[in-house]
Amino acid sequence: MSEFDQKLGRTLKRCISDFVSLDQVERLSGGASQETYRLELTVSHGKRTLAMRRAPGGEKVEPTPGHPGLAVEALLMQSARDVGVPEPEVFHVLDDMDELGDGFIMEWLDGIALGAKVVRAPELDDIRPRLAFLCGEALARIHAIDLQATGLDQKLEVISPAQYVEQTWERYRLFDTPQPMIDYTARWLQDNAPEGFEPALVHNDFRNGNVMFSPDGIVAVLDWEVAHIGDPMRDLGWICTNSWRFGRSDLPVGGFGRYDELFAGYESISGQKVDPERVKFWEVFGSFWWAVGCLGMAEHYRTGPDKTVERPAIGRRSSECQVDCVNLLFPGEVSLVESPATASDSDMPRADELLVSVRDFLREDVMAQTTGRTNFLARVAGNSLDIVLREQALGPTARQLELERLQSLMGAGDLNDLRWQLVHRLRAGEIDLYAPDLQSHLRHTVVNQVAIDQPKYSGLATALSASVES
Repeated sequence: MSEFDQKLGRTLKRCISDFVSLDQVERLSGGASQETYRLELTVSHGKRTLAMRRAPGGEKVEPTPGHPGLAVEALLMQSARDVGVPEPEVFHVLDDMDELGDGFIMEWLDGIALGAKVVRAPELDDIRPRLAFLCGEALARIHAIDLQATGLDQKLEVISPAQYVEQTWERYRLFDTPQPMIDYTARWLQDNAPEGFEPALVHNDFRNGNVMFSPDGIVAVLDWEVAHIGDPMRDLGWICTNSWRFGRSDLPVGGFGRYDELFAGYESISGQKVDPERVKFWEVFGSFWWAVGCLGMAEHYRTGPDKTVERPAIGRRSSECQVDCVNLLFPGEVSLVESPATASDSDMPRADELLVSVRDFLREDVMAQTTGRTNFLARVAGNSLDIVLREQALGPTARQLELERLQSLMGAGDLNDLRWQLVHRLRAGEIDLYAPDLQSHLRHTVVNQVAIDQPKYSGLATALSASVES
């Protein structure tokens, strides 16, 4: 038994009254920002399954703005459970005596939480038409939680829409990478930030993938790690963000429902009419926020401590979010770079052949002989190699065309310098957001980048469809 298992066993003995032994510990796939484990126990009356949520690497993490910590996350789940939101029971919040870092141990609940499965699983066919309404009900209950009675008002940050835009923009600026579409969207959000809202508890990550479903409805609302106090419409916009529709762009609420169904569920509990324009603001913000969040995963890979292959792969998903911003703010004409014929290269093997051989090994050998997290990460690694292959094939032409457009907009210079010039002019408010040449440049750049990063992403199809219609 590993040292980790021994410490976990001692912790379980303290917090589970009928604990006998820890039989199995499995780290689950997914959970790029926190670790999640399935714990199989023997107890005095038989077998029991629990779950543990823990900070990456078992670290002790000081709360920071926007990340109140796992102990507060446990309190949030308990508070939501008390007002009728489906939640697992929390049995223990890890402390220094446990020597396991930050985290908590909770009830294991069975259900479907994988977003792609939620939108397609046959066992949810009967309940799926009701899910958007049920999510609206759950969100209304979350937003009605008494912040003072629970003590959450002393533990959570209060963030106005304008502050949230600025905080997210500042986080991106610290990455020191020129991504003009992110700066464009930040400018638009600043100009359109809502005012005059009633502050409430905001889950802030309520989306398909963080809600567990069963044929009976919602089993649990998960992942409260970025909750704050602010505009509750943030949650309604976030569940409608295209990143969490899992290919079902025709059903904006999580890929399983319509706006009116979500709003009706919310209004049935809250008694408050939903403003669709305010929800759209937060839908745009959702793509902006996750575009920055994806870059944050790449940054985390560089700085550690959890250097999994998943993090840089998620970093490349930033272009998905950026194309969603294009589609929401200025859809229109666009053209894709064509893939050239395979180079007649005298090298044997060519670089692309080496990459393909490794990718195929991961998919055909490693995945065939593994399960769980290793199987998941092998798939991620194979997908990352596909990105590199497309980058080799399409990247040089895409960058050359981007350079030519930037030179037309900004004047002479190399690609990196001109990207930075455009970024600085956007940040300084020196360029008109509605200039047709600017919008055309951003649309072509972002669409061709997502064609490299994620050509099957639904936002690319949406952009190309808008181009045909225009």
